[in-house]
Amino acid sequence: MGYIQDKINAKVPKAFDGKLSDAVRPFTGSREIAGEYDPVTGSSTTTVAYSGRGVFSGYSVQEVDDQHIRRTDVKLSGVLQNELILDADQAPATPKVDDTIDGMLVVNVGQDPAKATWTLQLRRP
Repeated sequence: MGYIQDKINAKVPKAFDGKLSDAVRPFTGSREIAGEYDPVTGSSTTTVAYSGRGVFSGYSVQEVDDQHIRRTDVKLSGVLQNELILDADQAPATPKVDDTIDGMLVVNVGQDPAKATWTLQLRRP
């Protein structure tokens, strides 16, 4: 890891546990992926689940264009990459468009330049 990424990974979790604890909320995410066909259930998908924590907020009036960003969209920011983990094996997880997080659809995934945090745009159904 780089110097900046190491600093972020060391300091932000401490802030999340301390002074920012009232703003940070845990979440769970999931993704349907192709799997082997199951003749009993008739399905051929597998669900991959992951969890992490971050800050849920809205978008400012200046950001909302009602085309790409809607008034009802939710911004999930401050998601530390080293804390976003797969539930099955505790390996690092990468969020993707069309994932579901706490019942909302992921419509955009962004990453900071230091590659330490994710920012996700979520849309309610």
